[in-house]
Amino acid sequence: MTNSWFQRYLLPGFVFQSVVIAGAYGSGKELEQFFFKHGPLGGLLGMAVTMVIFSLVLMVTYEFSRRFKLFDYRNFCKALLGPAWPIYEVLYILQMILVISIVGATAGNMLHDAFGFPPYVGTTGIMALIGLIVFFGTTALEKALTVWTLVLYATYLAFFSWNFLQSGDQIISNLQTIETSPGWWRSGVAYSGYNMAVVPAILFCVRRLQGHRDAIIAGALAGPLTMLPAMLFFVAMIGQYGSIKAAGGDGLLPLSILVDALAGGEFFVYLFPVVLFGTFVETGAAMIHGVNERIDSRFAEKGVAMPNGLRLLVALIILVIAIFLADSIGLTNLVAKGYGTITWGFLIVFVVPVLTFGIWRIYSAPAEKI
Repeated sequence: MTNSWFQRYLLPGFVFQSVVIAGAYGSGKELEQFFFKHGPLGGLLGMAVTMVIFSLVLMVTYEFSRRFKLFDYRNFCKALLGPAWPIYEVLYILQMILVISIVGATAGNMLHDAFGFPPYVGTTGIMALIGLIVFFGTTALEKALTVWTLVLYATYLAFFSWNFLQSGDQIISNLQTIETSPGWWRSGVAYSGYNMAVVPAILFCVRRLQGHRDAIIAGALAGPLTMLPAMLFFVAMIGQYGSIKAAGGDGLLPLSILVDALAGGEFFVYLFPVVLFGTFVETGAAMIHGVNERIDSRFAEKGVAMPNGLRLLVALIILVIAIFLADSIGLTNLVAKGYGTITWGFLIVFVVPVLTFGIWRIYSAPAEKI
């Protein structure tokens, strides 16, 4: 259905969630690193801060994009940042290479551990699927993201329910008794800043917004749609708080600890790798599609269409660089060491400008004709 309520109100949130989830969110590692250190309640409060920031920034971003018809990150950032817009592009490319390199390596190891496949099967498989989706363009990508997001929601809800049935008393007890550590709001801000990096690159999904009301509703819903699976997973993690904390940063993934402790839930050992593999494809395809949309805008300015073959070529070049060269040239280590700098860099380059200059531009622009 053209311009249906689903495409206007839910699809932008689903696309954003698909990019944010990646591997570390999906396995619980990111949630542990950012929020677990603040205790069960502190972690949930920090995630609530992230959710509110997501919604606020996305409401303004979607309206800025819709109002001025800016649907790729190049034109969006030029309108927002002026001559400084390439700073965003540099940060985004660094972020994309880091994320895809991690996703590719994790996919190979994950399928090897779960099914015994050689690591190259997962790595080449994810490259092929990402390239295929990117080749068919925006419509195919939106459909793939929507379907797999629904699969992901069903999986996380089932996983949460199974854990709560078995560990509900322990979850409630830990929420009530474990002390909340300070700084949860800073972790919420930092996590939102890191993930907000992708927003200007996924504006292809807001072309169907028909007015400022659509932008406000879609942005407001995007925060909860993105963080609900994370909160469900985090609540399940609370039931195994002691084990996850004892494992430490270099120990088993929270997902592995939860699955090992789940009586009768052995099928999750096979279900989660399949679901997470799909999320890896979502993340890589959406991030690369953002680059293709930026290139497509340059073709459009010249009055010609971007060849689909070029979309595939761009995807393959990015994938090869990210997966096979990032570690060898030390880029992954460089970005990892500058993690905090990049996180706050996105807050400075995107979040602050869109919540100040972006709002001013929206309200100072001439009234729209109805």
